[in-house]
Amino acid sequence: MEKSIYDFAKQTARDLRKRQTNPESKLWAILRNHRFLQKKFYRQHPIIFNYDSQKKFFISDFYCHEAKLVIEIDGKGHDYQKDYDEMRTYIINSLGIRVVRFKNEEIESDIDRVLNELKRMLTE
Repeated sequence: MEKSIYDFAKQTARDLRKRQTNPESKLWAILRNHRFLQKKFYRQHPIIFNYDSQKKFFISDFYCHEAKLVIEIDGKGHDYQKDYDEMRTYIINSLGIRVVRFKNEEIESDIDRVLNELKRMLTE
């Protein structure tokens, strides 16, 4: 039996959770279990959408359904895929979901500023 797009997205998310980066781990320790502003966050959460009459998906680093907010943490590889990231953000925005991006270095060196920015976004 062929796997559905939902099954494939779910398995991909599970695999990514097992390989999370240090900045992802650091932010997840703060966001998990409603610890940050009593908001529920999911990590490595599939965002499924239609493109050219087909179901496709992106895996967001973190997602808060209540706030319709995706948090992306960008490593060095994102320096070489700016067009892809812009297209991805455009598609996610078209679903009514905001996207905020932070660099690995921001999470590692200035987590308080990152959390203040998230707090502003979640309370506006």
